[in-house]
Amino acid sequence: MNVILKNLQAVRASIAQITKAAGRAPEAVRLLAVSKTRPAEDVLTAALEGGQREFGENYAQEGVEKMEAVARHLPPGHPPLVWHFIGPLQANKTRIVAEHFDWLHSVERLKIAARLSAQRPAHLPPLQVCVQVNVSGEASKSGCAPEEALELCRAVVALPRLGLRGLMAIPAPEADFLAQRKPFARLRALMETLRGAGLALDTVSAGMSHDLAAAIHEGATLVRVGTAIFGERTNA
Repeated sequence: MNVILKNLQAVRASIAQITKAAGRAPEAVRLLAVSKTRPAEDVLTAALEGGQREFGENYAQEGVEKMEAVARHLPPGHPPLVWHFIGPLQANKTRIVAEHFDWLHSVERLKIAARLSAQRPAHLPPLQVCVQVNVSGEASKSGCAPEEALELCRAVVALPRLGLRGLMAIPAPEADFLAQRKPFARLRALMETLRGAGLALDTVSAGMSHDLAAAIHEGATLVRVGTAIFGERTNA
């Protein structure tokens, strides 16, 4: 069996096991295969042979080129792939994301959301977005402060052509499982606060290859896994 398919099978089994151990329904957690820096051939292997439908990209132009290459090789009638932009987004790159991606996980400022809203083509479904929260308080990490999330989320909800789905976070790395859970617990509490304020949110984009279990135990609904599926990257 191809190594990507073996890894994909192993990651899915691990997610299922962790989800069960956390007392959650089997379908509660979706897998986002992070394909940044990976060739279109790897995406096609995961999609055509592994049944993976959702893929994450960090670089806008690379992602669009990959989408187009993959689309040329999907057989007629194959379910469309869902493309998520998960990296930091600069104002000068909003149009390419608005015009090509299905999801964006890294809204941290109203200016970015407003540009996406204005640039999303009318013939496409609303761009599904998550607000990124800096739950660890790192100066170098993207994301709004937790205390700013409610105001930002309310502003995003009011924009046309966007659909606010939930929150995303990338906590500071920790080796210990209990330490890993703490920032995800803060994210869970923030989600509950936002829902209590009347926001209809259903997505917690949290957890990567190294902290998958902690994120799932604290309510992640979408986990972003690259290395454990595709192997070590050859560049950033």
